[in-house]
Amino acid sequence: MPRPVRFEIEAAGHVGHVFASRQPAVDADGGPAGPPSGPAVVLVHGIGVSHRYLQRLHGELARSADTYSIDLPGFGATPRPEATLSVSDHATYILGAMEQLGVLDFVLVGHSMGSQFAIEVALQQPGRIPALVLMGPVVDSRRRTVAQQALALGRDSLLFESPSSNALVLTDYLRCGPSWYLKTLRVMMGYPTEERIAGVSAPVLVLRGANDPVASADWCRRLAGLAVAGRFVEIQGTGHVVQHNRPAEVAGAIASFAGLPVAASGTAHGFTA
Repeated sequence: MPRPVRFEIEAAGHVGHVFASRQPAVDADGGPAGPPSGPAVVLVHGIGVSHRYLQRLHGELARSADTYSIDLPGFGATPRPEATLSVSDHATYILGAMEQLGVLDFVLVGHSMGSQFAIEVALQQPGRIPALVLMGPVVDSRRRTVAQQALALGRDSLLFESPSSNALVLTDYLRCGPSWYLKTLRVMMGYPTEERIAGVSAPVLVLRGANDPVASADWCRRLAGLAVAGRFVEIQGTGHVVQHNRPAEVAGAIASFAGLPVAASGTAHGFTA
């Protein structure tokens, strides 16, 4: 499969990167392939990191759906904004960047703090988001302190992550730098995910690794129950960075939920809340 094409896009006054994998314009016989059989998928990273820990999931989904991964302004190799961006600012960037690429509606998948960005996108322009997927969402309303979050993240990295997922996250944290990370952390901790999700009209899938200490099963079930049309799914045998360690299973769960032409595989257990 060809490598995704990187686009540098300025939207809402900020610069980010979008990595695009689009379905071929011609079929196997050389004729026009026709439109994709399902909606596009957009993947959004969490605090401090980049598209890199979404690459395996991106590859799974891109086999049969137009797939885009975003490096938000200030993360990965993108320029750092002069001022701290709110969750709403990031959502506005996502919508503007995808509009510039001609992608007017899409299934939106956010991981960790990316779930907050995804919720705000769905609130800003609900008609463009047919389905929303929140992987390892934060911040648990019953554990809303930095110390509790840091302890859970440390436990996850020591006990439930693979060497490759830890390496990706650590090197991206170093690229992000402590100043920008801490500024964004304050934004993340102050965002009332449990309140904002109630206003989302699109169907919502809340997905977690079954061993994730950051996004607990209780918290994820509560979020799914607060959504207008929510479903909760667990992927066995992994922690917070579920999409890197179990990409085929996560892709299958997303495909089944959102009606994407991607074969489901692996072990996932879910219910409709």
